[in-house]
Amino acid sequence: MPGGRLTQQERQQIALGLADSLPYAEIGRRLDRPTSTITREVMRNGGPTAYRADLAHRATEHRAHRRRKAASRDANRPPQEYGRDAEAVREYEETFTTVFMQSGLPKMTARVLAGLYTTDAGSLTASELAGRLQVSPASVSKAVAFLEGQGLIRRERDERRRERYVVDDDVMYQSMMASARATAHLSEVARQGVGVLGPDTPAAARLENIARFVDFVSESIARAADQAREILHTKPGGTSDSVT
Repeated sequence: MPGGRLTQQERQQIALGLADSLPYAEIGRRLDRPTSTITREVMRNGGPTAYRADLAHRATEHRAHRRRKAASRDANRPPQEYGRDAEAVREYEETFTTVFMQSGLPKMTARVLAGLYTTDAGSLTASELAGRLQVSPASVSKAVAFLEGQGLIRRERDERRRERYVVDDDVMYQSMMASARATAHLSEVARQGVGVLGPDTPAAARLENIARFVDFVSESIARAADQAREILHTKPGGTSDSVT
């Protein structure tokens, strides 16, 4: 299997595959590349509907140039904690960002979330995020506002009264519960339609089926989140009320 960066010819083949609505796995098979390589390449360069081989190639060259500059700036800095490979960490953060983008997050928002998740502290200030991602504070502010609204991060003040953005285990739980509440709201709205359209009409029957389905899903999400929190977040060595 070939290694190294994608060539311009390979990017042209990716563009042709996307135009033919081929799945990423099939495009990767034809190029003898991992599916993850194709996925990351496409999502990093506009997504399946906006991908352009020439633009993607130029963007990759630009990123490589920026990395070389960053490497020269970092040459005299202390090594990463725990002996980490800085380049490997950057590559992993890009992969993590791609996963978040596939779930529907905008690129900058996905970068901020990946950056927070891959810090040992699990929190960063706005200026730290801007410096880490090499973006403007305004870009960070917009991404943070979106993530906070979705329940994916929270804010807190540190000992220097600086505002920090935090991710932790409980934030993910709160996010799942927010998702369950949003889903339950859809059920409420669907049932309102039953009354408006008339209980014995085909449209009302459809909405009632939607409401029942959504009820089941939202209740399942909330129940699973509660169970996962109780089982996975239990601290060892503490007092417990064990179920016998």
